[in-house]
Amino acid sequence: MIDVINLYKTFGDNQVLKGLNLSIGMGVTQVIIGCSGCGKSVLLKNIIGILKPETGQVIIDGQDVTKMAGNALSALRMTFGMLFQGSALFDSLTVAENVGFNLIEHTDLGSQTIAKRIKEALSLVGLYGIEELMPSELSGGMRKRVGLARAIAMRPKIILYDEPTTGVDPIMADAVNELIIRLHDKLEVTSIVVTHDMVSAYKIGSRIAMLYDGKIIEEGSPDEIKNTNNLTVKQFITGAAKGPITEGESFNHNVLV
Repeated sequence: MIDVINLYKTFGDNQVLKGLNLSIGMGVTQVIIGCSGCGKSVLLKNIIGILKPETGQVIIDGQDVTKMAGNALSALRMTFGMLFQGSALFDSLTVAENVGFNLIEHTDLGSQTIAKRIKEALSLVGLYGIEELMPSELSGGMRKRVGLARAIAMRPKIILYDEPTTGVDPIMADAVNELIIRLHDKLEVTSIVVTHDMVSAYKIGSRIAMLYDGKIIEEGSPDEIKNTNNLTVKQFITGAAKGPITEGESFNHNVLV
């Protein structure tokens, strides 16, 4: 469904993506792990067309996102839902206005239909009767769920999650993980989740890919990643203080012998 091919993205002198390749099948929950600042969110923004790479392709259902613009790109984006790291709710809008924002701005649906879709999206994330509340009245976990309700209100084919468990306690993080699994199964969507939370990665992922030094250095099932022989991946998933990531040297990802 999604093919990222030889993707390069640079900001000034900082080359973030360096020939990244990744294929994501339809209906898969693809988790992308990696250290903070390694380019996970940059990859998401290239996939959805918010950023454009210097070179490379992002092929979605046969269309190259990197060559799209205007109405064609806007139409493609309507097939995506995205949960931003900080939920990105509009503080001046009610919960209902936040959840229904894209429906109001980008569809011709009537007010009654939009109200019904808002209620359905909120119920899918376990929230009821909060339509008139303001974001400032919500807990961190509720804000996450409202952000997710907004992401699914357009009934997307693909949902992108940017660090979905960041900023919440472990119990709420597990509730978010359960919600991601339930939505995946109920809505039959393709999901892409970027995180450095390995508990979350193992629980929700059908496939896990590690982004390091601008490239995907390993990709596999959760069990395959847990049992990796790649020293860089092993250091990250175990949280070890010593290893190739912290050596500050060029490392060729040699495996254990």
